[in-house]
Amino acid sequence: MLLGFNLLLWTTHVTQEHFHLFEEIRKTGYDGVELPIFEGDPEHFRKVGQVAKDAGLRITAVTVLPDEQTSAISPDPASRANALKRLHWALDCLSAAGGELLCGPFYQPLGVFTGEPATTEERAGIVEVHSQAADYAAKLNLKLAVEPLNRFECHALNTVEDTAAVVTKVARPNYGMLYDTFHQNIEEKDPVGVILPNIAQINHVHVSENDRGTPGKGHVPWDATFKAFKKGGYQGFYTIEAFGRALPALAAATRVWRDFFPSRDEVYRFGHDFLREAHAKA
Repeated sequence: MLLGFNLLLWTTHVTQEHFHLFEEIRKTGYDGVELPIFEGDPEHFRKVGQVAKDAGLRITAVTVLPDEQTSAISPDPASRANALKRLHWALDCLSAAGGELLCGPFYQPLGVFTGEPATTEERAGIVEVHSQAADYAAKLNLKLAVEPLNRFECHALNTVEDTAAVVTKVARPNYGMLYDTFHQNIEEKDPVGVILPNIAQINHVHVSENDRGTPGKGHVPWDATFKAFKKGGYQGFYTIEAFGRALPALAAATRVWRDFFPSRDEVYRFGHDFLREAHAKA
């Protein structure tokens, strides 16, 4: 089991004040960290990545599209071009850090809705932008994992089935989808049942509790979830993503109005032990 931890629990931008976390995370037993790439430049991430690698950690990253002028689903070609430019920048930063996979809902800005279901044209925009981004990522030996979100955060991609269809249309070997236990617990009729039929398209997993709190202290069906991934032969990262109100902008974007855990230490320590044991038993 490859187990990672997303640093959004502490920050949206990793700097020197956070470097001590890498050693703590490695000592706890994690295999990797997931860096937020929301700002900065490749040189900054080169330094961050070196500290992570010195601690013995592999690197993945998460990014978003910030606004409507940078959206893959926009009817405006300039906005779609900006989305691709943004993804190129994030991939350059990840490459400098020595990472391996960029994930996230990088197809539309969070919390921006049309009031209607996703259109054929919007999905076509995702395929257009992501096909080019995947080609660019391949030159850097990087993978992409597009993430469906729940209906309260976006509208373009909510379910595994719809996201897998986009992955199939992009048809690049380094492009897949992220399965997130938090979002799929909300959006799927059968969160576990959608795993095996779409396992070929899944190349990254976020192991998040149903309330975004500490894994193992909610009602995500961990045993059945891990059994499905094991049966499908999944070999990628399982990365804990949890956050509370400490980061106001992120909390607002993800509709987090209260804390879901007594301390950050509980999330990464208890979460690690629980998930290792649950995966081993599944």
